[in-house]
Amino acid sequence: MAATVIDGAAVTREVYAQLEERVAALGRMNVRPGLAVCLAGDNAASKIYIRNKVRACNGAGIHSEIHPFDADCPQDVLLAALDKLNRNPRVHGILVQLPLPAQLDAELVTNAIAPEKDVDGMTRHSLGALVAGHPLHEPCTPRAVMALLDHAGIAIDGREAVVVGRSAIVGKPMALMLMARGATVTVCHSRTPDLARHARRADILVVAAGRARLVTADMVKPGAAVLDVGINRIAGQGIVGDVDYAGVREIAGWITPVPGGVGPMTIAMVIANTVRAAERSAAVSAA
Repeated sequence: MAATVIDGAAVTREVYAQLEERVAALGRMNVRPGLAVCLAGDNAASKIYIRNKVRACNGAGIHSEIHPFDADCPQDVLLAALDKLNRNPRVHGILVQLPLPAQLDAELVTNAIAPEKDVDGMTRHSLGALVAGHPLHEPCTPRAVMALLDHAGIAIDGREAVVVGRSAIVGKPMALMLMARGATVTVCHSRTPDLARHARRADILVVAAGRARLVTADMVKPGAAVLDVGINRIAGQGIVGDVDYAGVREIAGWITPVPGGVGPMTIAMVIANTVRAAERSAAVSAA
C-alpha cells in the first residue's frame, strides 16, 4: 500500500487559520506584526523565496517590507541597515536572505540580527538557546518538519530518527528538536559510510542533503515517515526532492512531496515566529 502523503499546503492553510485570531488580537492592541527581509544581489531563487514570503505576509495580515541591496554592497552598509531595523518598533522579525554575495560575511551579518527579531532562528543566540532547551525562535524548516509530524499523528518519543544532512540551517537543529521530543537520533552526512544501513533503521527519516533523489526505496524501512527537505532544480524535470518520491512512496508509511510538502510549511513558520515576536513585544510594552 502506498504511503500517506503529508500535504504541506493543506497543513499550511490550517496554520494560517489558527494565526488569524492572534493577529486580530494584536490588532485590537494597535499592533501589526511586521517582517523585514534584506536581499543583497540578484539571485533568482532568492527573489522567488522572498516573493512567496511577502505573499504569505499579505495573506496573514502582516506588514512586510523588502530592503534590497546591490550585489557589491559593502558590509558596513548592510550592518547599518540591520541595526536600524533592530531599533524599529514596527519590525518584529528580520530575515537576511541567503546566499549573500561573496564579499559579505554571512555569519557576521546573520548574527547582527537582534535575538528577539531572529524569526529564522539562525543566530548564535538562537541556536545556543535551542541546544540549552530554551529556544526563543526555533529554526523554521526543522519547526516545519516537527509540525508536519505532529499533524500526521506520527509518534516521536522513543522512535529511531535519522537526519541526512548536518547544516546549521536544517540538519543540526533538526536533530536537537527530535532529541528534545524523545527520539534517538543519528545524523548522517557526506562522510557517512553506508548511508543506506543507517537510513533503513529509521522510523523517522528526514532528508536535507541537497542531492536530488539521494534516498531510494531500498534505503527506507517499511512504514517509516519520510520527510523530504530537498529542493533541486533539474532541467526538463522541474523541482525534485532529495528522495526518490515514486519509489519510496511504495515503501514508506508517510511521505512529504516536493514541491508542496515542507516548503510551504517553512514559510508558515516564519509567519508564526513573527506573530510570536510581536506578541512578546506587545507584552513587554504593556508591562
